[in-house]
Amino acid sequence: MPTLTVQNLPAAAAVPVPAGATLLAALQAAGHDWMHACGAKGRCTTCRLIVTSGAEGLTPPTGPELRYLDAGRLLPLERLTCQARLAEGHVTGSVPTATMLPHMQYTL
Repeated sequence: MPTLTVQNLPAAAAVPVPAGATLLAALQAAGHDWMHACGAKGRCTTCRLIVTSGAEGLTPPTGPELRYLDAGRLLPLERLTCQARLAEGHVTGSVPTATMLPHMQYTL
């Protein structure tokens, strides 16, 4: 099964990503609290993940992601966890400082 590791989460264990599931759904199923202000509808950029390796295993950017990229609200190495799905392999990334939850302790 494909997996996701978020390096700066307190417990940076590999999270299994079931077929067809978004990265956000997999993170939530694994018990991780993750910012998503619009309710996972792709209407904001609060669920961003900075992808540091394994981007080739992700599905292509969705319409909302492309719009945010064009508008400069999403960087080329960032994906929205509510939109991105992991088709194969392993993705490693980190939570951007701007979207860290205040009640969480992140590693640097």
